[in-house]
Amino acid sequence: MANNVLELKGNRFVQANRMTKPKVIPNMNGHIVVTSEHISKLLTQMKQIRDFWLYEQKPFEGILISVCYNKIVAKSNRIGGLFKGKDSNSAIVGAKFNKNRTKHIITYFLDINDLNKSITLLDKTNTVLSNVMRGKIDQFAFNDHKSINIIPFKEFNISKSLFKQVIADISYIDDFELEKPLGKSLQSIITLYDIKMDTKELLKKLGIDILSNRILDNQTIFLDKNQSNLLFTKAPYLISMATADLSQLSPETFIQQHKKNLQYISDPTIEPTIGVIDTLFDNKVYFSNWVEYYEMVDENIPKTPNDYKHGTAISSIIVDGPRLNPWLDDGCGRFKVRHFGVTIGSQFSSFTIIKQIKEIIANNKDIKVWNISLGSDQEINDNFISAEAAVLDQIQYENDVIFVIAGTNKTNENINKIGSPADSVNSMVVNAVTKNGLSTKYARKGIVLSFFAKPDVSYYGGSSEQYIHVYEPTGETKVAGTSFAAPWIARKLSYLIDILELNREVAKALIIDAARGWNNEPTSAEIALYGHGIVPIKIDDIIKTKDEEIKFLVSDVSEKWNTYNYNFPTPMNKDEKYPYIAKATMCYFPKCNRTQGVDYTNTELNLHFGRMDNNGELKDINGDKQNQDNDLERSYLLESDARKNFRKWDNVKCKVEISKKNNRPKKSYRNKNWCMEIKTNNRLNPKDGEGVRFGVVVTLKEISGVNRIDEFIRNCHLSGWLVNIIDVKAKVDIYQNMNEEIIFE
Repeated sequence: MANNVLELKGNRFVQANRMTKPKVIPNMNGHIVVTSEHISKLLTQMKQIRDFWLYEQKPFEGILISVCYNKIVAKSNRIGGLFKGKDSNSAIVGAKFNKNRTKHIITYFLDINDLNKSITLLDKTNTVLSNVMRGKIDQFAFNDHKSINIIPFKEFNISKSLFKQVIADISYIDDFELEKPLGKSLQSIITLYDIKMDTKELLKKLGIDILSNRILDNQTIFLDKNQSNLLFTKAPYLISMATADLSQLSPETFIQQHKKNLQYISDPTIEPTIGVIDTLFDNKVYFSNWVEYYEMVDENIPKTPNDYKHGTAISSIIVDGPRLNPWLDDGCGRFKVRHFGVTIGSQFSSFTIIKQIKEIIANNKDIKVWNISLGSDQEINDNFISAEAAVLDQIQYENDVIFVIAGTNKTNENINKIGSPADSVNSMVVNAVTKNGLSTKYARKGIVLSFFAKPDVSYYGGSSEQYIHVYEPTGETKVAGTSFAAPWIARKLSYLIDILELNREVAKALIIDAARGWNNEPTSAEIALYGHGIVPIKIDDIIKTKDEEIKFLVSDVSEKWNTYNYNFPTPMNKDEKYPYIAKATMCYFPKCNRTQGVDYTNTELNLHFGRMDNNGELKDINGDKQNQDNDLERSYLLESDARKNFRKWDNVKCKVEISKKNNRPKKSYRNKNWCMEIKTNNRLNPKDGEGVRFGVVVTLKEISGVNRIDEFIRNCHLSGWLVNIIDVKAKVDIYQNMNEEIIFE
């Protein structure tokens, strides 16, 4: 027996501003003693950087300076007295980690006057420290109000608050420096720092004249080798990121071809359509009636038979995968394909494909799920998202679509990290496993920007144990590669979105939730290879659950700091306790900013789920105390720990109470309902988080094995919820009736 998943609607989440905005009080790093010698070193560095800019003949106003922090710093611990004071965060134009990924290096774009004011502030602060405090100050002295208050700050021409803020700033800073780009002057996709100037005009002043179609956005451009060399020579400090443009497809394994030709397939009717962006498609294969094909490669470029193999094989899985691979029959049926051939099998220009993808999505708004099984043979960068992935993330933020992307394959033993666009944060990235559920020899590893959990999930991609059968122009073929794992997930997503009519946030969360299960928290090494886990084969194992489990879906839109609902009527046992362990998975599609480097996602949605105690505090199922209204707990949580333990800034949140033999029922309080809060924070513009939709999948597992779903449904109706039981047969019938063509006589 199994329970259907429930979709709860009608009982909207409440939107609330923060009751008490946290006071911005200078907070010194407790592990550091700020000394006069350290300030003198920083002063020297800052003066050297000023002198460089004063004598540099540059074609723009303003200066760039990088701050090497001594840790991974939260927004609240970044510069707030130097530079532009409290507005310094608005001057950030880039962020990366050091080689060990333990510290932030953040680049600021300032006016030269800002730098001069900072030099003066450092000098005055150093004078106070040397003359009054014996040349050093620690956190104890910093917080000793009695000693600080007797300092005659007026005599030193600096206020007490500004002195403390500058000391706090310095306590988080190792060095100031001028960043130089990593990379070579090849034919490149180059991203420039945002210096508030039109890119075409800027390049022209440097002697580089480029066409408008070579500009992806105002910061990202495509330069040939000579233009790139000129930029690296004349103004290397302008280069935030540079990657070689010419890539080769991440190779797949094609084993052998059979002359067995499938002769018949029925014509398509009302099946959903999945978009495929890949190599070319052969219209002569048996399932061509299911594929609407558009070739976007220049007709003057010669094509070979090999250029049609990969794309045709991918579409064969989407259309007829279960018949070709009975062991992978997912119960989803067949799907139509709209196939766009954007490249041949040899080298291709990433820049060209990026522009084509933007055009394709803009002209095909009816398709919600897109499969991209193309991937670069080059490794991703540790400090920035690839240009290809950034465009996909932007498209998904702006449009109601989701991309399914292959995790890319190894070209040789020296290649380990995944290749673009598998570093797309908003996309569903799929790695490959063998039939026995082990990582394949060809699978490459995440994580992205040292933090984001990529790949998202794993699926069966073929190996010597059991290859994937596909259909190519010459017949049925055995293959292996991450390319052939991704389309299976695209099928499942399309089933959830197009047939069951779930939104993409919930659909993505359902698949990740099913892959995650009730297992222990995966290690970083496991996430790098498997993501959140292996997705079940059968769609029923995603949309149904065991009879001792209650699984429900909720979705809404974040508009303010706290988006909450305190009305989940969870059944209790006879002792008025909750006999459950709980699991909650949330997905959302945030706005991203590639120019911010490692601080890539603009918006953080933080999920809290659990009981509400008698003091009105939500007791989160995994103890997350971030974003409390009084914010007292937050100061004890390091930014690095928040990212590691609670996935701060990740757009997938998965919190699981582990099933143990000694799990005990939970105490109930005055409020008998369980509660959910979504706390929204933004790095840059406070409005970036407005209108961001989230989808949450919650599972309550009854520890004594009792099926309480009927009681839960009844309680929900009494509490004002509309309960939609995800009944596959009923949904399919509705889908067929809605899409049935009516002929009037």
